[in-house]
Amino acid sequence: MPSSSLAAPLDVELRPDRPAMLRVEPPDDAARWAAEYRQALRAQVTEHGALLVRGLGLGDGDQAGAVFASLAGALVPEREAFAPREALGRGLYSSTPWPDNQPMCMHHELSYLLEVPGLLLFACLTEPEQGGATAVADAEQVLKALPAEVTERFERDGWLLARTYNDEIGASLAESFGTDDRAAIEDYCRAHAIEYTWHPDGSLHTEQRRGAVVRHPVTGRRCWFNQIAFLNEWTLAPEVREYLVDEYGEDGLPFNTRYGDGSPIGEDVVQVINATYEEHTRREPWRAGDLLLVDNIRTAHSREPFTGERRVLVGMAEPLRPADGGPAREASRR
Repeated sequence: MPSSSLAAPLDVELRPDRPAMLRVEPPDDAARWAAEYRQALRAQVTEHGALLVRGLGLGDGDQAGAVFASLAGALVPEREAFAPREALGRGLYSSTPWPDNQPMCMHHELSYLLEVPGLLLFACLTEPEQGGATAVADAEQVLKALPAEVTERFERDGWLLARTYNDEIGASLAESFGTDDRAAIEDYCRAHAIEYTWHPDGSLHTEQRRGAVVRHPVTGRRCWFNQIAFLNEWTLAPEVREYLVDEYGEDGLPFNTRYGDGSPIGEDVVQVINATYEEHTRREPWRAGDLLLVDNIRTAHSREPFTGERRVLVGMAEPLRPADGGPAREASRR
């Protein structure tokens, strides 16, 4: 297949209900193919926000990692994870563990960091029997569709992520910060605008304020960029939320989001955000060997419930500090 054919718009299938898709014949060497067509593929991601490549035949972690490296160079390690992943080396991870029957609603990966991954890469090694799509939504269109009374306050005040680390739910201190040394964790928090409090039992509570609307570094377009709904208590299944509140209390949940001034976010606001995401969702069932490239600023992604075995590998690349990120107050020990 000549290089020029990949750059032609007609080679990419566009439908309003699914990500842009490129079908290819299985190459002899997927990593070499990815390197050859890197520029054309990345141009499609910039134009459409996400690109699904079908036909590469990615079959194992080594092959997926080589393709990721060809397309994005060095992958970045995950920090401040909210759930532990299986690390496969060289910045390659399993997808986030989450109950198979529960959806992971739309979000932007690690949007609560000061420096976020600009590009996400997914490889499907085993497709599920049913469901399990990694769906996407255009963050620029979501911002335009959300009610002004919702976006104006978040754009003014930003959003706050509150976390309480425990030994039972979510990532441990070592998994999130790369160490369990208290002094090193405090240094990290101060350097990354995270307020922290150590509880008498040795557990850690953190709060970080971030912007909810940012400008895309290439297009300059304003995007709804956050995890306000995904990490909020009202997105949890009712029985899960009830258990967590009973177990840890309203202020001790493993993670929760608030307005940037610390005020609680109402269930109705979370429902509006998730409903707007759903209106703009595009999905395509995984097929074994698929590659999905996602512009993490322009495009939110989710994971839908599934049955059967599902193995999807993830890489993150091209870290950047979003422009016009709003409030990220200096961290201080309280």
